[in-house]
Amino acid sequence: MITEDLVQEISESLYSAALRRVPPDTIQALETAREDEAQESARATLDLMVRSARLAEARDTFVCSDSGVPTYFVEIGGAAQWQGDLKAAITRGFDHLVETISPPLLKHVNNPLTNERGGPGKDMPAITVDLLGNADYIDITCVPKALGSGRWASLRTLISPSLEDIEACVLDAIIEAGSQHCPPVVVGVGIGGNFDLTAKLANRATYREIGSLNPNPTLAAMEERLTEAANATGFGPMGVGGSTTALAVHIDYAFGHGYTPVAVCFNCWINRRAKARLHSDGRVERLL
Repeated sequence: MITEDLVQEISESLYSAALRRVPPDTIQALETAREDEAQESARATLDLMVRSARLAEARDTFVCSDSGVPTYFVEIGGAAQWQGDLKAAITRGFDHLVETISPPLLKHVNNPLTNERGGPGKDMPAITVDLLGNADYIDITCVPKALGSGRWASLRTLISPSLEDIEACVLDAIIEAGSQHCPPVVVGVGIGGNFDLTAKLANRATYREIGSLNPNPTLAAMEERLTEAANATGFGPMGVGGSTTALAVHIDYAFGHGYTPVAVCFNCWINRRAKARLHSDGRVERLL
């Protein structure tokens, strides 16, 4: 049985882990980008990123002082055996983390009505729930969202667009963000569905492993074109110039109505994410 206590423990540990470790696929992508870079300042910046990531993991400290806000994606299998209030358990995990984590978290949770900053708050952590068919487990993914990656997300609604229209919309968002989201970034794109679904698709697309191939040939080709276009902007790592503005562009889509929402979001160069699978027999499998 998956208990509230287990969900609280794992959600808390995922947030802490995501702050301290750059995922292996991202380290590899940064190292590959460094080899491909022609501009010396960009190569030096990518070197610094990789060294910072390795030092943070070795010293068990944060990769970046901007710990962002806790964002969880919870996928529940139809055959999973669980009990209790999962949302309350995740919230308790965050509250406990705020009180006990070392180094302490800066006050990044913001009240939009008063601009008062703190830790816990209304609907924080941000939790999105989806269903996993007949699986007998629950997957929890934590993706801390900081100012750089969160501020420049966008959503526009197009009417019966062509593929070229969609690509232009995505590229506009990339150009508007410039280097302010701490590149090189992973770009997540959602196409279609409705307002909330397309945003979820875009966010979930950023979780995909860098280097993985989109199973849809049309989207795979679009990802390749947009990654090339993003890197042709010349912003480069942390805005120093160069050909590494995006590590990847990942796209997902859904059927919708005559209008087509297009959502674009970003994960900064740290590409923070941590994932665990909670099995019905109480086993916990770390997936990322």
